[in-house]
Order: sequence, then C-alpha cells, then structure tokens
Amino acid sequence: MSHPQINHYYRQAKFLISAASEKQFPKDGRLEVAFAGRSNAGKSSAINTLCDNKSLAKISKTPGRTRLVNYFTIDEQRSLVDLPGYGYAKVPLPVKQQWEKLMENYLQHSEALRGLVIIMDIRHPLKDFDLQMLNWCEHFGLPAHLLLTKTDKLKKGPAQAALLKTRRDLTEQGYDASAQTFSALNKTGLDELVNKINGWIDLPE
Repeated sequence: MSHPQINHYYRQAKFLISAASEKQFPKDGRLEVAFAGRSNAGKSSAINTLCDNKSLAKISKTPGRTRLVNYFTIDEQRSLVDLPGYGYAKVPLPVKQQWEKLMENYLQHSEALRGLVIIMDIRHPLKDFDLQMLNWCEHFGLPAHLLLTKTDKLKKGPAQAALLKTRRDLTEQGYDASAQTFSALNKTGLDELVNKINGWIDLPE
C-alpha cells in the first residue's frame, strides 16, 4: 500500500512557544488549528504524522505530560496548537483544574482559532472529557473534527463500524462535528485530515 502524500506545508512546522497562561498566547495574527484529546489517545503522534516529523510534538512514555499550550508555526500566516492532554494523567486535582482552565481560556480568547481536532482512541470514543470539548466548541461556535486514532488496532470492518456509530452518536446528541478514522502507524486517514485542516486555514490542496 502506498502512503498518502503529506501536504508539504506541514513539513515546514517549527516549534514557536509553550504558553503557561493566557498572557503568553501569541498575538501574531496567524490562523490556528488546535488539537485536543485524552492523554493516551495519540495526540502527539497524530501531530507528528501530519507534519512528517517524529520529534515535533514530544511523545512521553507517561501519558498526560503536555501541560502547556504548545504552538508550532507552519508559515507566516498559520500555526498548529497542541493543547494539554486531559482525563488520564495521574496528577493532583488542582493541577488538572489548572490545565482545564488554560484550555478553556485558549478556546474562549483565541480569535485566530479556525477549528479544533479532537483526538480519540477509536476503541474508546466520546468519553466525558471529549463531550466537554464538543460542548465548548458548540458554545464558542468552533468547527470540530473527530480523529479516531489507533485504527490499526482494529480490523477494517470493526473500524468502519466504530466510525459509523460515532457519527450516528454525534448526530443523535445534536453535535455538528465531522469524524474520520486515523492511524499514525500506517498513515491511514492522513489525506482526509490534511484536506480538513487545509479548508480551515485556507491552504491550497
């Protein structure tokens, strides 16, 4: 099987800054796409696969180590934003609440944000924190796209069934969000993800 072609724009991605508070969020006017997800859902791997750079977003052996809002520039007009992982990390409750507040501040105050990619393990989609992210998107009027990762852990039939069920659940619960399958291991779904993000931040196909 031939791997999908990665849009060359994302290969240009470079680390810009890690923000610990709203005051540190860049105000450079770049259009932004943010990535959120449970700490063990493969968020860093998805970002690295998108950008064809295994060391761009740090992958920790201990899930839940993304504690800051990390910015990666694509070009002078566009950035990718890695939000703190949620729901899994073995950290004190006040720290979790601090991360949650940081994410909410980002979603509420980032005027440049064009869409949120919510990353979920295809075997465990739409958990409480995922639904909270979807509710925030609805509240702030943000487009949301669900990335059902680790598709390589399932055979094709069950993976497709999980995708269809997730889409059905979104509709039944009144969420206006798109969804797709994805595997960082074999790059399944990469083209679809690239096309979605390109549309949000006006990148050519």
